Amino acid sequence: MRALNDKVRAAISAVLVALLTACGGHGSGTSSGSGSGAATPAGGVNLQIVSFGDSLSDVGTYAPIASAVGGGRFTTNPGQVWTQNVAQYYGDTLSAAFTIDITHKLSAQSGLGYAEGGSTVATPANLYDFLTDVIGNVEMPVNQQVSSYLAAHGSFNSNQLVLVWAGSNDVLRAGALPAAAQTVQTAATTLAQVIGQIVQSGATHVVVVNVPNIGLSPKGIASPDGGATLTQVSQMFNDSLNASLQANGLQGKVIQIDSYTWVNQIIANFQANGFAVSNTGQACDPAKTPDDTSLFCSPTTYVTANADQTYMFADDLHPTTRLHTLFAQFVEQQIARSGLGH
Repeated sequence: MRALNDKVRAAISAVLVALLTACGGHGSGTSSGSGSGAATPAGGVNLQIVSFGDSLSDVGTYAPIASAVGGGRFTTNPGQVWTQNVAQYYGDTLSAAFTIDITHKLSAQSGLGYAEGGSTVATPANLYDFLTDVIGNVEMPVNQQVSSYLAAHGSFNSNQLVLVWAGSNDVLRAGALPAAAQTVQTAATTLAQVIGQIVQSGATHVVVVNVPNIGLSPKGIASPDGGATLTQVSQMFNDSLNASLQANGLQGKVIQIDSYTWVNQIIANFQANGFAVSNTGQACDPAKTPDDTSLFCSPTTYVTANADQTYMFADDLHPTTRLHTLFAQFVEQQIARSGLGH
């Protein structure tokens, strides 16, 4: 783990002191609501958004600390992640369900963004070393995120759009084949069971996103085999997830989003989609960005002033602001095709 430099640590310490002074009262922003219905949003219907997953969907779990250096989300900050864009499209505002506090513990907030950077489908956080020098091992796996929601709210309802995107960390941590196959197959099967729990608990609009082609991320192409294993394991997860959803009778009850194919197509046509750099670089300068993670990326650490729009990847795994925007638009189109809203 790369150590944070003294300047960054000092900034984070200052934020922690401020939080302590405020008795840990860092809010998560405006709470998620279903909207007043006074105006029809772009999506054609007002929906309350609930999100489960990992860093790809995290709206600010670690923002109380990461904001010390201009960060807060795993992208080119201050840009939004796709879940926030989708929420706005349906007339809602998505904020974090939990944020980290001064004691490196999660503190419940009023939002419905349960996705947390570092989360797997079901593996406890303490088995992994995820930025432990900054946030500790606190991230909830997705099965616990759903349990936390149900404990607080009891059920889902037909006025909600539930977004689920998980599995990438399971793929990244699965290791080498053939042992990795069992790991990701178990994770995918478990995710399908969690999705079944969401549906059985009253959700009628559930979006399930499969794992992107992690082998085509900058991290993937920099690996010894050029990402071949990560691509294969990503495919294994997705195949297992599809099979499990079908076996559980869930495919007709959810809206499936194929991020794997979408990412492949965007990379293959990156210039036509407005990018100058595809998967061969990252917008956040590794020499300037603490821990070389987009969680701490800000305009002062961009490689160029408009890198959030011209690069596809913020760091070696996470999308830039523009890529998140394009993905949100793709998701909105797929939801519309299901007959919901416009």
